[in-house]
Amino acid sequence: MSSQDIITLREETGAGVMDCKKALEEANGNLEEAKKIIFSKGAAKAEKKSERKTGAGILEAYVHNGRIGVLVEIRCETDFVARNDEFRSFARDVAMQIASMAPEDVEALLAQPFIKDESVTIGDMLTRMIAKIGENMKIERFCRYEL
Repeated sequence: MSSQDIITLREETGAGVMDCKKALEEANGNLEEAKKIIFSKGAAKAEKKSERKTGAGILEAYVHNGRIGVLVEIRCETDFVARNDEFRSFARDVAMQIASMAPEDVEALLAQPFIKDESVTIGDMLTRMIAKIGENMKIERFCRYEL
């Protein structure tokens, strides 16, 4: 296990340096196994936060070629996180996903493979954001219009 392995794992997962080091140690230096460890721990962290109230958030709007429009409400616990660039980028990605894939409802959206990386679902991305930022988040609702 090298410091480059820790850096690579951190870039790919967004986990903290010590979490990456521990995961690599637990996985005996295997990067893929370490990713699985980090994501499973992230899911556990997200589950612990799931009961916390989401009193803040943002509305993200996205219009594609003037023919498809999306408005999505993504909730979080604090205004501080709602203004976070990473949170806003996530909201933008979710809005583009809705425009592209036209899910029926939030449950269907969470199950869809992400258009930019089909190896993860929108639900996986949400779980990773919760684990990384440390607040409960929720895709509350959305509407999609198409001409």
